[in-house]
Formats: sequence, C-alpha cells, structure tokens
Amino acid sequence: MTSLLRMIDANANRAREAVRTIEDIARFALDDANISHAAKTLRHDLIAAVGGLGIDWQELLSARDTVSDIGTQISTPAEHKREALIDIASAAGGRLTESLRVIEEAAKALDQAQIAGKTGNSGQMTRAGAFESLRYRAYTLDRDLRLALAKLQCPQWRLCVLITESLCTHHSWLEVARLAIAGGADCIQLREKNLSDAELLARAKALVELVRAEPLPDQPVSVIINDRPDIALLAQAHGVHLGKDDLCISDARKIVGSKLWIGATSSTVDRALEAVEQGADYCGLGPMFASTTKAKPHLAGIELIESYMKHETLCMVPHLAISGIDSFNVGELVQAGCAGVAVCSCVCQEKRPTEVCRALVLGLVGESQ
Repeated sequence: MTSLLRMIDANANRAREAVRTIEDIARFALDDANISHAAKTLRHDLIAAVGGLGIDWQELLSARDTVSDIGTQISTPAEHKREALIDIASAAGGRLTESLRVIEEAAKALDQAQIAGKTGNSGQMTRAGAFESLRYRAYTLDRDLRLALAKLQCPQWRLCVLITESLCTHHSWLEVARLAIAGGADCIQLREKNLSDAELLARAKALVELVRAEPLPDQPVSVIINDRPDIALLAQAHGVHLGKDDLCISDARKIVGSKLWIGATSSTVDRALEAVEQGADYCGLGPMFASTTKAKPHLAGIELIESYMKHETLCMVPHLAISGIDSFNVGELVQAGCAGVAVCSCVCQEKRPTEVCRALVLGLVGESQ
C-alpha cells in the first residue's frame, strides 16, 4: 500500500505543478482567459479527485520520502533545456498527462482492493474514472495551449507590400492589397501617417477582413499595422511595425501583450540585436537601395543582410529587407542570404500589381534554389 501512496503523492504534486505552469503561461504570456480558466478548473478538480480517493491526507503525507527517492537523482539533458515558451508548455503538458495516467492506474488498484472488500465503502468504485476524465481534459488543454503559442511564432514572410494610399496611382489602396495577395504577397502592411484614428482603424479592419474573406490555404497572409499597436490590437491584425520614432518595443508590448508580433526597423546588426533582445519578433533591415518613397541619406546596403544572416542569434529571427527593392535587384539580396523583402512604390504605383508581385516572388524563390 505504501508504494501506491508514494506514487499517488508524487504524481499529484507533479500534476499540480504542471497545470499551474500551463495556467500561468495562458494567463501571463497569452492573456487567454479561456485557456487560463480551463487550467485553473482542472487544477481544482485534480485536488478534489485526489481527495476523493478516500486516503487520509496524513497517511498520504507520511508515505512521502523525498530524501530516499532514487528518482531525485536521475535526470536527462532534455530536462534542463527550454529554448522557448512553447518548450516549457510542451514539457508541462507531458508531465501533466503522464502524472494523471499514473494516478489513474494506482486508483484502479485501490478500486480493486475496495471491490474485494479490503477498503471502505463499495459506493466509491469509479475513482480511477475520475482521473481518466481529467487526463482527457488535460490532452485538450495541452493541445489548445500549444496551438495558441504556435500562432505567436512569427513567420518568415517572402513578400510584404506596404500600402500607402497616396502612392496607389491606378487602383484603390484596398484593391492594390487584394491584387498584391493574388500575386503572392504573404504580408500586407498598412502605412498611413496622416489619417484620423477612426479612419486608420477602419482601414486596418478592412485589411483583416480582406485576408479572412479570401483565405489561401497554401499562402497564409498576415496584416501588419505601421506605428500603432493600439490600432493593430483593435483591428485584430497580426502585428505592428515600429520605426525609430515610434513607441519603444517594451511599451508596445504592454499594449499588445503576446497577441501580436512586433517588428522593428534596424539599420545595423547592433540595432537589430538590441531590438530582438527587447522583444522584437522580426526585423526590417535597411535601407538597402535608394528609394523614391523618401530620401535615404545613408544606405545600409546588402552588407547588412550578409552580417545579419551570419549572426548566430539574428539568423534565426525573421527579417524583411526594405527600401528601393524591385524585381531587378531582388536577386542580389537573395544571393546575400535574404529570405524576405518589403516593397511599396514598385507595387502601389503599377498598373498590374499582381504581375509585379509574381515577378518579385519568382525572384525570391528562383534565386534561392
């Protein structure tokens, strides 16, 4: 009996710790009330189920022997490696479901002993079933948390088109966005400096709706709002891009939490590394070439891409090269290691935005093969 009590005690503690970890990730990292509530409810139900085993809590505590437990001296390298939040969540989910399974099996032995008349009241013959139910709930909780965290991982876009109405010569700004997506753009950034808050929010929502209304299974499209984390959050966009004169990353993160990606413009490797350390999910790198959109007194050039991709930390962070990029020079960037570019006038000012985007994507994909 003592061995069963030790198993139940150890795994009940392990399960509570795991579900609390899940709850706090949902609460503090995701700001997800539904997952947080599900975890908290599961934690309380777990405590109740352990109490329902019919074991005196003093007897359970008396069976605990941490000092002599050989398991405390056994570990693997994987136990000490957590590179990202999703790794912490995955480990917690595994501990939770495994622990519940152990308690469930131990409870089966208690149930059998009870059936044989060796323990208490025969009305308590489904104690193992309570933990089976908790285990199934834990599988769902683990799935929901990891899927939610996966959404936070910023993709490496190939082609981001910056939309500014004043540059849209032949089509409306929203039509340019639609045509760009048709041509292979997998990210649209709304960049408007002079609109009222109400109009900017309306346009941001329109872009988000455009992406939702015409989903492309093989080409997920993201919507990024320039400068304004509050507008991006209200519009349910995917992210916000911050320039050097905008809010700092930490302040923007206080607004959007982990719900949105945050991008930062960087003209040097040091600035890019600083942005990533502050919490940026991707970096806009440039200026690459001279641009007709606005004056660029200093060009970072292709060397910035080369240095970025050689950096052991930055090479793992999504990036977008920006400024003066078109289908004629995009190959130079790809040869330097560039995986994604952001463009504006070369798409917005064209009669055929779809064809221009296709040429850019072809240049990106073709040159990299």
